[in-house]
Amino acid sequence: MNGYCALLAVTTGLVPALLLAASPAAAEEISALVWCDHTDEAFLKPFTDATGITVNVKDYEGTGTALSLVDQSQPGDWDVFVVDTTDVKRVVARGLLAPLNPDDFPLSDVPEAVRLPDYHTVDGKMYAVPEKFGYNAIAFDKSKVTEAQARDITTLWNPAFKGQVAIYDYYLPIIGQVAVALGKKPQDLTEADLPAIKEKLLAMRENSALVGDIVTSQTALATGQVGILAGGGEYAVAGIAADKPNLDWVLPDVGGIRWQQAIGVFADSKKKADATKFVQYVLSPAGQAALATSSCYWGMPASSKATLTPEQKKALRWDEQPTFLAKSYPYPSPTEAFDQKMQDLWAEVLQN
Repeated sequence: MNGYCALLAVTTGLVPALLLAASPAAAEEISALVWCDHTDEAFLKPFTDATGITVNVKDYEGTGTALSLVDQSQPGDWDVFVVDTTDVKRVVARGLLAPLNPDDFPLSDVPEAVRLPDYHTVDGKMYAVPEKFGYNAIAFDKSKVTEAQARDITTLWNPAFKGQVAIYDYYLPIIGQVAVALGKKPQDLTEADLPAIKEKLLAMRENSALVGDIVTSQTALATGQVGILAGGGEYAVAGIAADKPNLDWVLPDVGGIRWQQAIGVFADSKKKADATKFVQYVLSPAGQAALATSSCYWGMPASSKATLTPEQKKALRWDEQPTFLAKSYPYPSPTEAFDQKMQDLWAEVLQN
């Protein structure tokens, strides 16, 4: 565990000693293909200050977009890749990620439910590490909906809440949430389960005031247009809790869907040592805290050692995480054919 011990040798109380002095051979910059939470200067600056390495970031939405960017690039253009955990094997199959040494990272600080080795490991080799997660659950306005009602999944299709529901427009977590409500594991869904799921989706759609992207649905909740956001979670409200104390979020008592992101090093990177150093920073207590509370969106840090404040932990429902993890599921990973069936179902529901 030499890499781990070096990572935790702290002289500032926040930034690992490993990062405090760049080696003479260190590259001046690396390039990272990331989600928007990694573009926050408050997250990037401590790493650059400690190492002298500038991280040039390009944010994207959707793995397909990222793969298109890679296809348009030259080998070696990219060094670090942030990707949805459920897509790690997909990008490994394309030969995009380099194997990582598990001993280089503090994986013992990551809860077992978040490590998901079946997602991050291929043929006995680890290609990515978990860095941040959260829930497509229920965000709500406490002035309109009680916490007990928010925890009750049937509230979403209860006629008493007609016009009070906004739905996040992404079929995978919403279908997955309904599956959990019906006692199904999202990973085990088959076409035979879709009619029952459709019935609940139509009832939810009947209750909804709108179906929209993250910004649209979050705005509807924040402005009081609706009282409930189906598919919402900490990412939608934790970062604005100080200004909007009436907003909160919770995982339904029946359980729900967990999003999770991972980070790895590109196989054709010419700066793998520096890229690995950045990944180590991301997994450090300070890096985890900064990533979890990024201005783009908040989420739970993968590491239990993240240096969050009590207020930040409260907004993220830190103390409830063991329960939430135990009854939540990663996004389903359907076959291409079944994925199309779910997309068709979603389109049909939205047309009603």
